[in-house]
Amino acid sequence: MALSLKQLRYFVATAEAGQVSQAAVNLAISQSAVTTAIKDMEETVGAALFERAAHGMDLTIAGRQLLSQAYDILQKVEEMTKLALPASDVEGSLTVAASYTVIGYFLPQHMERLRRQFPGITIKLFELNRESVEEGLLTNRYDIAVMLTSNILNSELTTEKLLSSARRLWVPSRHRLLSLPAIGLKDVAEEDYIMLTVDEASHTSLKYWSQTPYLPRITLRTSSVEAVRSMVANGQGVAVLSDMVHRPWSLEGRRIETINLSDPVPSMDVGLAWRRNVEFSPAMMAFRSYFRRAFHLPD
Repeated sequence: MALSLKQLRYFVATAEAGQVSQAAVNLAISQSAVTTAIKDMEETVGAALFERAAHGMDLTIAGRQLLSQAYDILQKVEEMTKLALPASDVEGSLTVAASYTVIGYFLPQHMERLRRQFPGITIKLFELNRESVEEGLLTNRYDIAVMLTSNILNSELTTEKLLSSARRLWVPSRHRLLSLPAIGLKDVAEEDYIMLTVDEASHTSLKYWSQTPYLPRITLRTSSVEAVRSMVANGQGVAVLSDMVHRPWSLEGRRIETINLSDPVPSMDVGLAWRRNVEFSPAMMAFRSYFRRAFHLPD
């Protein structure tokens, strides 16, 4: 029996969530549907894909290998179905500013698709911090930006949100907090905390912490997401970061779990920004149109 795309999606959701119950919630389906899909997949490939444990589901070696292939397959299917747009004859040049997180975890696949979709558009991409992006847009140094719109402060800029990425608590596999029924910032404050600083992450973090009587017990501030990932996976602290930068495994192959927090934590919003009242060129219109279609925004 061949594997189906539905099974692959259920398998990926379970691998990322680390629990059948949470995967079912994320997929808005029953737990039994997820369990059955995984069981059928294991029978098809002839190997166990997960090790069942009290805290959830850990990928086996075969499961890790299949996860990598599943990501590739689902990405290709998405390109074929959701983003198979007709070629465009729009020509021109475009200067695009973007922040570190956006360039590292959001833009690469879209830049590839944009070049295929609009071969006549030359895109020059610049990585900058928020202040430099805002200043560059206002002085016409850049035509448009892709950035964390939830951080933008200047009222002279127009923004258009593409997606909201929830922020959750990152903990290592088998961490004590995974056994608690509800986790709040009070519980997080009792743990060593790894603070990400890039793209004003520390400023955003302290804003929602300031709404509580607690403060994180920061043991390290770093601009490296990979450093946070490795330190959390190795049990050296916890962190609250967005789903967009989350990966279930560290570079060392150790698992990172996520926990929904009971206290309100704002999402990380990614979107487009441009100078208010700017006249859109054909290249700018094509760029914006691509992202609106990709994220199903109304025309």
